[in-house]
Amino acid sequence: MSVIDPGIDPSIVEALIAVRGNAYAPYSQHPVGAMVESESGARFAGANVEVAHYKGLCAEASAIAAMVGAGERRLRNVYVIGPGEHLCTPCGDCRQRIREFADAETRIHVVDAEGRLLKRYTMEQLLPDAFGPENLSH
Repeated sequence: MSVIDPGIDPSIVEALIAVRGNAYAPYSQHPVGAMVESESGARFAGANVEVAHYKGLCAEASAIAAMVGAGERRLRNVYVIGPGEHLCTPCGDCRQRIREFADAETRIHVVDAEGRLLKRYTMEQLLPDAFGPENLSH
């Protein structure tokens, strides 16, 4: 397996492919895997989980939930892998969820089914002019 971008650790690609293989996508047949890397460098993987009433859990949401459950709160990197050669970017809901834990340094990497980098985003590119915690008055 070759990785086009030398900045993506091959172990991340292997983990993405493995977690995508664990996705539960009987309705869409569109398995997705994600891995988030926290500020401390810890990595958390997640897969999409569909349910019969069509309100499933996205891979990114699954990975972020694992990160939060472990007590981490800042995202450094987000990696997303879909089933094909096309971009499988985070949905709108996941973009907002990523935004909650991201900062200006956070990078979102989208790879193809084989783990080759297709595109890398900043949070501002992925969700421009986003509403975040700082927009709420406390």
